Amino acid sequence: MTEYGRGPGSEPWHPEDPLYGDDGWGGQQAHVGQQSPYGGQPQHYPQQSQQEQYGDWGQHPQGGYDQQQYAYYDEQGQLHYADGHGQQQYDQQQYVGHAPQQYHQGTWDATGTHGHVPYAADPGDPYGQQPVAYGAEQPDFYGTEDAYPPPEPPGRRRPEPEPQPAVEEEEEEQHPFFTGADDDDDDGDDDPKGRRGGGRGKEAKGGKGAKKRRSGCACLVVCLVFGGGAATVGYFGWHFYQNRFGAAPDYAGSGNSETVTVQIPKGAGGYDIGRRLKEAGVVKSVDAFVHAQTQNSKGNTIQAGAYTLKKEMSAASCVLLMLDPKSQANVVVTPGERAAAVYVSLDKKLGLSAGSSKKIAKAEYKNLGLPSYANTNSKIMDPLEGFLYPGTYPAAKGMKPDAILKQMVAAAKEQYAGYDLEAEAKKYDLDSPLQVITVASLVQAEGKTHDDFRKMAEVIYNRLKSTNTETNQLLQFDSTFNYLKGTSNIHISESEINSNRDPYNTYTQKGLPPGPIGNPGEEALKAALNPTDDGWIYFVATDGQNNTEFAKTYAEFQQLKEKFNANSGN
Repeated sequence: MTEYGRGPGSEPWHPEDPLYGDDGWGGQQAHVGQQSPYGGQPQHYPQQSQQEQYGDWGQHPQGGYDQQQYAYYDEQGQLHYADGHGQQQYDQQQYVGHAPQQYHQGTWDATGTHGHVPYAADPGDPYGQQPVAYGAEQPDFYGTEDAYPPPEPPGRRRPEPEPQPAVEEEEEEQHPFFTGADDDDDDGDDDPKGRRGGGRGKEAKGGKGAKKRRSGCACLVVCLVFGGGAATVGYFGWHFYQNRFGAAPDYAGSGNSETVTVQIPKGAGGYDIGRRLKEAGVVKSVDAFVHAQTQNSKGNTIQAGAYTLKKEMSAASCVLLMLDPKSQANVVVTPGERAAAVYVSLDKKLGLSAGSSKKIAKAEYKNLGLPSYANTNSKIMDPLEGFLYPGTYPAAKGMKPDAILKQMVAAAKEQYAGYDLEAEAKKYDLDSPLQVITVASLVQAEGKTHDDFRKMAEVIYNRLKSTNTETNQLLQFDSTFNYLKGTSNIHISESEINSNRDPYNTYTQKGLPPGPIGNPGEEALKAALNPTDDGWIYFVATDGQNNTEFAKTYAEFQQLKEKFNANSGN
């Protein structure tokens, strides 16, 4: 205890002591001559024979309690006063049965045993009537958790701090992600002692603010993650709704002043056409075009080829324009059409002078990709005849005729490759695949219907036979003579025909002409490879147009001829 309490051998004051606090001091500062609370009997401590001074404290005035005297009691209960001026000396207290405590080199030597001397009963002492003296048997009122602090002299007392309003501490996150416990644990694995020290250091350094900052950053990250996820889900959800239930993006109106040519390949469907139109900037979306095409009753009749269209058109107006022949920048080769007619169409579509395409074809036919069996006869009038396959081809202004002709030859070559023309030629006693194509061109030129094609093919094969005594291997087709002349006249005099000895005149020349007389289509080619077997050898277009009748004998043929003359007024 200090000089204000009792000695080491006695017990400190307890709050239940009537002399505790101000009562022990008489409620005021003690004055010399004041009566002792212990019955007025003087109290004193026996002085030790030797006083120990602590260090050099005795050489300087001690910071004490200026001009104040403080009372204290010795072990016998006697009251003493200490002056706050000057040097304070700490009297060693000597007790019976106690070895004096020594201070050696900064440590206390407390090896001596402490004997307790009981107090004499004092009528004025509230504790004097207690049967048990202060000692180990006395309960320690200051050693418990609920103990009051020891009494303080009035000069050292401080006012009670004003009560502060309770501040609710924010509940800290417990998950390692928010608290950063994972990082601390990792550090602790390497150095357990360092972890404890470092933990207190971090807490002392960063404190609650550091935890709040760390929790705030974690919350920001979580908000960003969830916010980004929500935005992504909303974005794709909106597009899903638009794709499934919303109207497809579309332009308005019939387009701007800028034009563009779009090529549609053969066999392209609605989505393929829409994709090409969107890439060219004609429509805004594929779905809009497909929807407009299905809404138009003629939408499925859009053919392959090139179309001159405007940019940024509504899908509906685009469909209408594509159905208009004026928008079609194409050249169409019809089945049986001659090469000369194809050249004329190219000149018109490409804006070239008359004869330009024919001249280019004659000069460049070897570079257009003809098959090896083509142009095997030196008397062929046009090497490209029979190889400009029927179909629709892009032919917009600015394109080259040879490029378009090359596409036609490639299409014919691809189609003919699907048939074994070498084997078919041998089957019908023909010399080459070129003659198979020549037969197909004759069927296409003379036949009118699908049924006519097969009968016509049989007529050709029967007349080419060496056993043919009806016509002696002469075909006698007006179509070959018209090809020679570049006409389509059905009224030809016998004198004119019989006087012409050209290889293409089948009235005077046996067998097939040198080459095809037109560009046959698929139907005529299939009929040439699958003729009837009914014995047909004659035929006459009795109405001069579409009604073709067949005969097996010459007599039947004469009857058909008279019928033709009657219908034509000849």
